[in-house]
Amino acid sequence: MTGRSALATILRCKPIVDAVPDDGHGHLARNIGLFQLTMLGVGATIGTGIFVALTTAVPEAGPAVIVSFIIAGITAALTALCYAELASCVPAAGSSYSYAYATLGELAAFLIGACLLLEYGVSASAIAVGWGQYLNELFAVTIGWHIPDAIANPPGHGGIFNLPAVLLVALCLILLLRGAKESTTANAVLVVAKLAVLALFVVIALAHAKAGHFRPFAPLGMAGIGSAASSIFFSYIGIDAVSTAGEEVKDPRRTLPLAIVLSLLIVTAAYILVAIAAVGAQPWTEFAGQEAGLAVILHNLTGAAWPAVLLSLGAIASIFSVTLVVLYGQTRILYAMARDGLLPAFFSRVDSASRVPRQNTWVVAIGVALLAALVPLDVLVNLTSMGTLIAFATVSLGVILLRRARPELPRGYRVPFYPLLPIASVMFCLYLIVGLPADTWLLFAVWLGAACLIYFGYSMRRSALSGA
Repeated sequence: MTGRSALATILRCKPIVDAVPDDGHGHLARNIGLFQLTMLGVGATIGTGIFVALTTAVPEAGPAVIVSFIIAGITAALTALCYAELASCVPAAGSSYSYAYATLGELAAFLIGACLLLEYGVSASAIAVGWGQYLNELFAVTIGWHIPDAIANPPGHGGIFNLPAVLLVALCLILLLRGAKESTTANAVLVVAKLAVLALFVVIALAHAKAGHFRPFAPLGMAGIGSAASSIFFSYIGIDAVSTAGEEVKDPRRTLPLAIVLSLLIVTAAYILVAIAAVGAQPWTEFAGQEAGLAVILHNLTGAAWPAVLLSLGAIASIFSVTLVVLYGQTRILYAMARDGLLPAFFSRVDSASRVPRQNTWVVAIGVALLAALVPLDVLVNLTSMGTLIAFATVSLGVILLRRARPELPRGYRVPFYPLLPIASVMFCLYLIVGLPADTWLLFAVWLGAACLIYFGYSMRRSALSGA
């Protein structure tokens, strides 16, 4: 292969007309409506980011963690508008992978797909780790018993194997194998429950808030605020999760943009309110290492067990729903990449009865369970943020490229203030990426290097666009 032909190969784009196959045998079924899809986004977003990550974010930024959530929310909002435009004209499974394939070329799409697989797989693992913390808190408050550390924590954090995290992934696997409609309906119920529980926390915590807890507001300066914003950004993965359902949504050109914007509005409001209430109710220096933080705060404030029990139950349901949606999203990305020939066809096989990529779902669940059982939460969180931010920046860039290359495409939604808004989105993403620690950069570089080896060794020759 000559240098010119190799360049042409890695830059080839998938025609948008081919992005979404007609429904039929072997394809996904369109049975998700606007409410279910919005709840999918909220369900994938409100979870570990507020129930668990405050214990790592507040020590980094102090009370100014509120500003960190605002920065992360602005970045997510800018990106959400870009997602909405691309989702309205490329309503395919695979989210930013499919968008990159239509705008940036095959190699970029494969690397974005690798970022998404990292983002979703590691995010699901991080979320599952947090689930065990609230399960332990529930047991402690109700029956005075703790799960033994050896089977409740990963190696390096006082344990050998995180059994609760594995059980959570197994429960999600059972539900996902039943079908997308059943999974999204169950998720919608869980989302309503967790929003009610978070509202309870905000009311009680604000009633006990003290102005002195907000001073000093930014003890670690802008560096701390930026670092916290970078680490909590992984919790905004729900924006991408909405667009992974592109081939299972009714009227996708209208429903996808609406669901993306609505879910982001709900999530950002909830995050900021809970952060204000939590910091007002407890000194920022007490958050470090505090497991099941929100439940502990309520128990300390009221002296009663029932608020902590309710919050622990809400967190257990919440984190279950996040894990469910994130696992769902990763299976759909694998499905899209395998259908395009970039991964083995094994991952694109759809069960004729449930219309679910069954084998693919089993592989994802086993991989996520092993990560959650054996790897500490802090390592997982930063890797997820890196993958999320790279994917978000790519989508924003894709809006500009697609406007130039295909201005005639029908778009159910157009980004306002073009091209300033997509450029601002890219800049915000880059700002948060720079704030991630060096070890995250190193692990991410190793991951991308492995992805390049797979692409040049397998995917480039097997691609559906190669005619092989």
